[in-house]
Amino acid sequence: MATDDERHAHSDRVVDTLLDSLRRNDMRAFADQWAPDGVMEFPFAPPGYRVLNGRDDVWDYVKDYTATIRLDEITEHRRHHTLDPTVVILEFSAKGVAVQTNRPYRMDYVGVVTIGPDGIRHYRDYWNSLAAAAAMGGVDALMAGFTAKAADD
Repeated sequence: MATDDERHAHSDRVVDTLLDSLRRNDMRAFADQWAPDGVMEFPFAPPGYRVLNGRDDVWDYVKDYTATIRLDEITEHRRHHTLDPTVVILEFSAKGVAVQTNRPYRMDYVGVVTIGPDGIRHYRDYWNSLAAAAAMGGVDALMAGFTAKAADD
């Protein structure tokens, strides 16, 4: 059985790898941080925005991300360790360009991340969907860019 310090260290390694994958625009490495049955949800997203269920679903969601948004800078602001050594609250910012509109993409995120031995078990991604929509050319463009696969399923 792992100690709390070992679980904290493991959680930090997963978060470090997650942020590094974003810095490198490596969406495969980003998706690989999820547990096979881990979940990603977007509580502040517009109605109808999909919940991702499993590593494969996360990969399907992000595999074409760099065709939508080019990330140029990821800045970690704060990492809050909680009383539960498997839960991290992460505050970070992304800067880049929305590829289709060539508009600046500037987004602040708060992620509540629960990490198990096999990767991210649950990630609640609190982001400003209106700011993303503005960069991408409107709510319809945002929804089309990130929910089209759900309609195909």
